[in-house]
Amino acid sequence: MDIAFATKFLGALFAIMNPFITLPLFLAVTAHKTVAEQRSQAAAILIYTFAMCVVISLAGSHIIRFFGVSLDSFRVAGGLVLSGIALSMLNGQPITSHERATQEKNAGGPAARADVEDNPAFYPLTFPMIVGPGTIATLIIYGAQAHQSRQYLGFGLVLLAVLAALFVVLYFAASIGKLLSTKMRVIMARIMGMILAAIAVEMTFAGLKAQLPGLAH
Repeated sequence: MDIAFATKFLGALFAIMNPFITLPLFLAVTAHKTVAEQRSQAAAILIYTFAMCVVISLAGSHIIRFFGVSLDSFRVAGGLVLSGIALSMLNGQPITSHERATQEKNAGGPAARADVEDNPAFYPLTFPMIVGPGTIATLIIYGAQAHQSRQYLGFGLVLLAVLAALFVVLYFAASIGKLLSTKMRVIMARIMGMILAAIAVEMTFAGLKAQLPGLAH
């Protein structure tokens, strides 16, 4: 397994899909449900997230090529998206995709809101809260960078590890939510935001250097 590749991918994916950042959102959306119903929602979220991540990882690069977008251009765009999310995490502001999910849910009328509140596992919890623009960009970019079997192995293992961590945190959300103080959540968000910002800068400059070779000198 390519340790360097797997470590970078783990840092980026865990920062953007951080289970402990998702935890308060999950608890807020499922506040009216019993513990058993919350765990059922956690299992559904795992299935939806896994399916979306696999499809994006396998077909994402082909889709952007179909629209005539180069990987380097997408890398720059992905880096900018991740930078915005990282700055939101560092400044303690709501992540844009999460806020938009709430606005879209409220704009659908009483019937749409009732349907979402009854079964929010796919929307808005999986998409766009967990699998949002940052996650999509990260999966496509690192998926396209994997060219050897050991890199594919690292990619798969990291994805499974992050999804397993996400499922465990959401499955035991009721218990963990009582133990995790607000201060601890803030500290974790700041640390993950800094890591994500560093990865976003590296991703953006890698794309820019490929498109503008003069920057490398």
